[in-house]
Amino acid sequence: YLGFPHKRIWLSKMTVLEKISTILNRIMIVLAGIFLVAMILMTCLNIFSRLFWSPLKGTYELMGYFGALVTAFALGYTQLKKAHIAVDVLVSQFSQKMQLIVQGFNCLVCTVFFSIAGWQINKLARTLWQTGEVTETLRIIYYPFTYGVALGCCLLALVLLVEFLKLVFTNKGAH
Repeated sequence: YLGFPHKRIWLSKMTVLEKISTILNRIMIVLAGIFLVAMILMTCLNIFSRLFWSPLKGTYELMGYFGALVTAFALGYTQLKKAHIAVDVLVSQFSQKMQLIVQGFNCLVCTVFFSIAGWQINKLARTLWQTGEVTETLRIIYYPFTYGVALGCCLLALVLLVEFLKLVFTNKGAH
């Protein structure tokens, strides 16, 4: 609790923020799954078409963009499920209090990092939109893919922020 006034108000706002984060990241993981299935189908169709005709035009291009979306859309959900790789050999030797401090610092730094990454990628997407950039082979606009990656980074930052707030207001680890 760290002496914050109106603890109940903070905790209720944090709970709302956590629910919003969870819902948004569940939606994103479903979308990631849809793009992954599209990638699988596109790969199979491309292999099949090579046997009888010529390969599908733009497959390599779309696989790259879809792969970026799958990865970005899965970031926040993976963090919610604690499925990211963590090496804690050194930190596990610390006291419980020091582990919480390190975990809080890590959450805060990662929140800032992914917020800045999302912001900068969003700026890039805006530039791509304004300049009318299109993909090389299929000539499709690709700023939506860039906005998708920015959104994935921002949602990961939101999950990390909620974890940080949990640590600060409840003194409990997010793991």
